[in-house]
Amino acid sequence: MSSHTQAPVKRITAPEITSRKGKEPLVVLTAYSAPMAEILDDHCDILLVGDSVGMVVHGLPNTIGVTLEMMSMHGKAVMRGARRAFVVVDMPFGSYEAGPEQAFQNAVQLLKETGAQAVKVESGPTVADTIEYLVRRGIAVMGHVGLRPQAVNVDGGFKAKGRTEAEREKVIKEALASDAAGAFAIVIEGVAADLAGEITRMVKAPTIGIGASNACDGQVLVVDDMLGLFDWSPKFVRRYADLRGEIATAAAQYAKDVRARSFPAPEETYFAK
Repeated sequence: MSSHTQAPVKRITAPEITSRKGKEPLVVLTAYSAPMAEILDDHCDILLVGDSVGMVVHGLPNTIGVTLEMMSMHGKAVMRGARRAFVVVDMPFGSYEAGPEQAFQNAVQLLKETGAQAVKVESGPTVADTIEYLVRRGIAVMGHVGLRPQAVNVDGGFKAKGRTEAEREKVIKEALASDAAGAFAIVIEGVAADLAGEITRMVKAPTIGIGASNACDGQVLVVDDMLGLFDWSPKFVRRYADLRGEIATAAAQYAKDVRARSFPAPEETYFAK
């Protein structure tokens, strides 16, 4: 008789994500480690292994320095912790911009090494062809329009998009192109509420907002921002906890106990039999 008594958990699929368009909002958070993925798994539809890991975990000033190896390492960790959420791994800067063939090779590497279900690319003006190329070859792709962190050097910083008519038209064009190319979902970052709503109505794919109002079909936040692990967070972040304060308090109490030799106590110590 089999020792397995519980049926395996069914993982959410890309078609299920796409079918949520205009229905119950999609819940998305970033995850970079197995323990965090395990905690978030029951509450999220999608876990995004974002290239924000470069800034959040590795202390980089932006996402430009993130490598395929880093994304693969964190993607593997998240897949070890997540059982039901749909897992998407960011393709880092320089891993897909040279063309569809380069993107395909690197996407295949990420998916094979991590076991994740999809990749995400920032949908610049030349990326729609790459999205279509990947989708035609069996790779689920999430697009990303508006503020694109990988374009920080061109933009001169992290700046909201769509505030001028020319910018609005550009963001809409990139969103429509990503949608037509077959993206199963599209992240909209850092744009005005009316633009986010307009794009959401225009595209077939569900939109996932970050700093793009509640007009989108879902929302994503960097989990460390949401948990209050940094002194500063962007305007669009709502802090649901103050873990930075709690960690500091716990560390201070630990230091006090060590210095007073009250830790470890007898109940935390091994003795000879």
